[in-house]
Amino acid sequence: MHPSLEQFLEKIHQRSQNYIGYPVAKDYDYKELYPFLDYSINNVGDPFVESNDMQCKSLEREVVAFYADFFNAPPDNHWGYVTNGGSEGNLYGLYLARELYPNGVVYYSESTHYSVQKNLHLLNMDSIVIRSQSNGEMDYNDLAEMIQLNRQRSVIIMANIGTTMTEAKDSVPKIREILSKFAIKSSYIHCDAALAGSYLPLLGSNDFDFKHGADSIAISGHKFFGSPITNGVVLVKKSYKDRIGRSINYIGTLDTTITGSRSGFNALILWYAIAKWGKEGMLKRAMTSLENAAHLRVQLNSIGIKAWSNPNAFTVVMPKPTEAICKKWQLATDNDIAHVICMPGVTREMLDKFVEDMKTAMEH
Repeated sequence: MHPSLEQFLEKIHQRSQNYIGYPVAKDYDYKELYPFLDYSINNVGDPFVESNDMQCKSLEREVVAFYADFFNAPPDNHWGYVTNGGSEGNLYGLYLARELYPNGVVYYSESTHYSVQKNLHLLNMDSIVIRSQSNGEMDYNDLAEMIQLNRQRSVIIMANIGTTMTEAKDSVPKIREILSKFAIKSSYIHCDAALAGSYLPLLGSNDFDFKHGADSIAISGHKFFGSPITNGVVLVKKSYKDRIGRSINYIGTLDTTITGSRSGFNALILWYAIAKWGKEGMLKRAMTSLENAAHLRVQLNSIGIKAWSNPNAFTVVMPKPTEAICKKWQLATDNDIAHVICMPGVTREMLDKFVEDMKTAMEH
């Protein structure tokens, strides 16, 4: 191995031991897929339209089918594909909404992921930022007021199913109630369920799915399952997608996705993870993470640190620690708060070492 690569590998290995501030699972093993890295597997275009032979669209369709069932999508009216990550899924949902309602206004809370503002700029969509509650959830009174002021225009909602810093969940049923109250006839709800969407349905907490009023849902695959390559899934109603597809002779398929060429290896990763874990294994991993989050809260509270979590969240929020601790443990911060995300693969031993560092910092 080249010396530069050896040095980089050692650095990455060492830093991964204290990586608890960002939502990436650490307990994955894809060695069985390594032989496929010798081939260029390109799932170009629509996953439901076959193209050349160097693709794995049949496996990608199985991934989409799994999440369609997971999110109670309409049996005969759903479509989706494997993306490069949650941000692309959000872009696709907003793209569909814009094509359906060109005069629409996008409403999103101030706790929304930074990528959404970028997506809105790319799509040239009008938007209004809604206040957040103290836990990071959308302020529904503010939403109602803003919708009432602009009720002559279509409503497009970006709902957070797990915000970046506090893993707060916006309530799709409450949003639907507001739309009904003001007799909004043209509306679209996209759910950014990057992390929490992959496990909340397993806990019976799935009031953000298609059955409850979502029009599209995006998740990140590399967060809950873990992956050396970022990936995700977006699910939409097929009747919406059919309005934007174009047939392209060069690739012999429909151009319905954001990118043209798409990594077939990403589809392999997600298919493999689903096949390996299944819903039972996924639930076990989720419960372990929730138990570890509860353990961390108790330990931090016991040394006088006011740590808290939203319901059914892997994320433990606390006052921002010292710069040294933030750097060592790679914590994400926002103003005066920081968080630890107890992802699968983050062990009690790691969390206890973190608490010990916090205690030492307080004593000094």
